[in-house]
Amino acid sequence: MSLPPPATPAEFDSLLPETRMERRDFVATLAAAGFAAAVLPVHASTLIHTSDEGLDSGDLGLPVTGGELPAYFAAPAARGGRSRLPVVLVVQEIFGVHAHIRDLCRRLARLGYLAVAPELFFRQGDPRTLDNVGAILQEIVAKVPDAQVMADLDACADWAMARGGDPERLAITGFCWGGRITWLYAAHNPGLKAGVAWYGRLDGPRSALTPRHPVDVAAALHAPVLGLYAGQDQGIPLADVNTMRGALQQAGSSSTIVVYPDAPHAFHADYRPSYRRDEAEDGWRRMQAWFEAHLG
Repeated sequence: MSLPPPATPAEFDSLLPETRMERRDFVATLAAAGFAAAVLPVHASTLIHTSDEGLDSGDLGLPVTGGELPAYFAAPAARGGRSRLPVVLVVQEIFGVHAHIRDLCRRLARLGYLAVAPELFFRQGDPRTLDNVGAILQEIVAKVPDAQVMADLDACADWAMARGGDPERLAITGFCWGGRITWLYAAHNPGLKAGVAWYGRLDGPRSALTPRHPVDVAAALHAPVLGLYAGQDQGIPLADVNTMRGALQQAGSSSTIVVYPDAPHAFHADYRPSYRRDEAEDGWRRMQAWFEAHLG
């Protein structure tokens, strides 16, 4: 199945109340729908909305160390004769599992996957309540240990397998902060079959909570990763991308990196001004082909 076309402004308006909304009411409606406050106002002209009709989707809570891990999942309601579904773990941006990440799960479900997106910051706080990126990074993201994230993703994979997922067809994809996590998880879980990292940081300061970065684990990947990066990314230097490419080549890895020369960071985020439709759609096609090649 192909990605549903982006909603036109008129189509998006149909998702809102019939009466014309003032700007402040429109923003409040989007926030209530689960968008992070730090990314408002959302750009409705490019926002993709995927219906949950024909899908099995909803929220769940998984028992993990430190509490109950909230997550959102989506899967085809009818399996078409398949006994088990391929699984994709979907890793959030710094903004948490807001409406965009949930929509990505539904898009994957329409392609035949069981997609699961966990709230990986739930112990540290809810980034959707903070209205600026700096506060999210300082008050929440900086306090999240990589080891905790790996364990939470394992719990999601276990849940997916118990719900009808295929343990031989496990994949992961992540965006921004989740892109970095995608590389790390590919070095963590020997059962993983494929990963797709969207503009995830490749190098940076090391600490007790973040002891390694993707450049450190290039030779330890259990599964091939497709990296999708932006030539105009102000936060991920092309020098880091080239260093990662060199590390992968030296390791003899089948992972690969694609760079979109004119794209900015977060070019796939259709709810933000950084969205670039051509690059986003090309990356989505590449992701589908990558998963099909490695998951069967």
